Amino acid sequence: MEVQGKVKMVGETQTFGNNGFRKREIVVTTEEQYPQHIMVEFVQDKCDLLNNVSVGQPVKIGINLRGREWVNPQGETKYFNSIQGWRIESVQAESNASAGIPPVPPMNAFEPADDLNEDDHDDLPF
Repeated sequence: MEVQGKVKMVGETQTFGNNGFRKREIVVTTEEQYPQHIMVEFVQDKCDLLNNVSVGQPVKIGINLRGREWVNPQGETKYFNSIQGWRIESVQAESNASAGIPPVPPMNAFEPADDLNEDDHDDLPF
């Protein structure tokens, strides 16, 4: 799955517990009729993927949805979801090539035909 939008916020790396668990959060604002502010967390070695990301930059993030179950001391079961990022790439304005349209060669890439003779007739039926 993927989330695409402009970076609204990039958090600092947080370290938890004695085991050195690391987490870093990023908020991306989607570009749709009703924009959404989506928080994605990167964990462990994936935190470093956010080092070169800046606010306002358009990005595409590869994500996994994570869910977990927790039973509180009163015996009630609670469920939590998180969005975990595993890849992030900068997105440029969509070009013709990415839309499947071949590039147009420059005009100086063609040589003019100089061997045309008006007396030559095509044998095409139209």
